[in-house]
Amino acid sequence: IPIPGVSYTAVQTCLKAAESNQLLSLVNLFSGGALLKLSIFALGIMPYITSSIILQLLVVVIPRLELLKEEGQSGQAKITQYTRYVTIGLALLQGTSILTLARTPGRLIQGCNEDLIPSDDIFLFVVMIVTLTAGTALIMWLGELVTGKGVGNGMSILIFTSIIATTPGQMYNIGISQGAWTLTGVVAVGI
Repeated sequence: IPIPGVSYTAVQTCLKAAESNQLLSLVNLFSGGALLKLSIFALGIMPYITSSIILQLLVVVIPRLELLKEEGQSGQAKITQYTRYVTIGLALLQGTSILTLARTPGRLIQGCNEDLIPSDDIFLFVVMIVTLTAGTALIMWLGELVTGKGVGNGMSILIFTSIIATTPGQMYNIGISQGAWTLTGVVAVGI
């Protein structure tokens, strides 16, 4: 589902141009293909992972956070709450950055001069940022829900799912572009 205000046809045109860019393909892999499509879940779980890493590093540096960690379950719950707040802040920052790049043709997806966001309305831009942030918050909630049900680490399962969702298409693209159907078949069987 594309975020409101994005030209879907322009995005599809740019995706064809971006197929050869391996860096964009790698970044897009972790969002399950949602980043380059500018969908609601374009940011994926990456803001949560980044905020978790930031807080783990801050626990070592800030004595108050270290005391919270040593308190046990209640302290860990407080650190988890801080992680959620930092996640929302990072999602707002990353969403603004991505949309700012997408507003200028050729900046988000190199070699594509399509106008991905045709409107310059500031209200629409804010709605787009809030939509991306809400998508990240929903994914974060789903990950915590999976963890709470005891299935496993919900965030890891979501990352695994987003990567696996794009694997068949990537394998097909490798087979077509490289002509390496035998190698593609061996890798597919190994997975």
